[in-house]
Amino acid sequence: MVRPMKAITFQDIETLALEEVAEPTLESPGDVIVRVEAAGICGSDLHVYHGREAGLDAGTIMGHEFVGEVVEVGPAVDTWSPGDRVLSPFTTNCGRCEYCVEGLTSRCIEGQLFGWVEGGRGLHGCQADFVRVPLADSTLVRVPEGLSREASLFAGDILSTGFFGAETAGAAPGRTVAVVGCGPVGQMAILAARHLGADEVVALDRVPERLELAQRFGADLTASDPGELGGKRIDAVVEAVGSPGATGAAFDLVRPGGVISAVGVHTEEHFAFSPGDAYDKNLTYRAGRCPVRHYLDRVLEVAADHDSLLRSLVSHPMSLDEGVRGYDLFARRVDGCTKVVLISGS
Repeated sequence: MVRPMKAITFQDIETLALEEVAEPTLESPGDVIVRVEAAGICGSDLHVYHGREAGLDAGTIMGHEFVGEVVEVGPAVDTWSPGDRVLSPFTTNCGRCEYCVEGLTSRCIEGQLFGWVEGGRGLHGCQADFVRVPLADSTLVRVPEGLSREASLFAGDILSTGFFGAETAGAAPGRTVAVVGCGPVGQMAILAARHLGADEVVALDRVPERLELAQRFGADLTASDPGELGGKRIDAVVEAVGSPGATGAAFDLVRPGGVISAVGVHTEEHFAFSPGDAYDKNLTYRAGRCPVRHYLDRVLEVAADHDSLLRSLVSHPMSLDEGVRGYDLFARRVDGCTKVVLISGS
């Protein structure tokens, strides 16, 4: 018998709905069904919400950040049993293809992104009472004993992404790292740069409240514009926005021979700098989707060390029923909104 559940679904640009839809069912032997305890609204969800990323089918369940409890397992699942508490990367991965083996789990040849269904094909998201997880044995990770729901949730996306950005930018002792964009991912990149031993961490954002938060996460210096830094030598930049303006700011900041690591989702057609600009600066530019599953074991240790700090990032814990309003708050950055977490069943 098909049972209904609540879910936040995409309808059109800036139009979401709280709907009753059918609960997911096992479709492959390696699937599990997870009862969602908490699901985050992520900055990359806003690219879909605002129409900057197009192609999503109407009726697609939104969301890719979640933590929850396994309630049903497929016959080929070896690792998980009903009752296990798990967290997930925002993409599934097989763990055995060439990309998974080399650590690029986000480009697994069998992998799928939660919350993306196009032309009737894809994987529904987690802003719902339940979510189906394919390739569960190689995708899911057990929630560590004692780790908060919020810290576990962030490990599956924004904390891993911030860590990926800081590491690929080259955050290390002896280096000064700037983070452009101090939303949730940017705050995680600041924390990661500090964890990796950067001598100095600089935070750049035009929202004063975000700069105040950046100091709590480890920034030594804050600014609203590159010009405020007076030509300060910046060895590496994490660009955590995904816009031409952020790319331009990162380029202006980084020293000749420096590195920009772009972890913000970009949808524009052209770079904010030219090939000649990059050549004249001997620039290294790195970009891409974080291979979260590859990072999770390391990142969960960081999460445990900073659990209370990570929990403080959640400005708006809300029920799933309030999810549409949560998107509006997060998109408009009002009411001091830094991070919305939807609590299923609350």
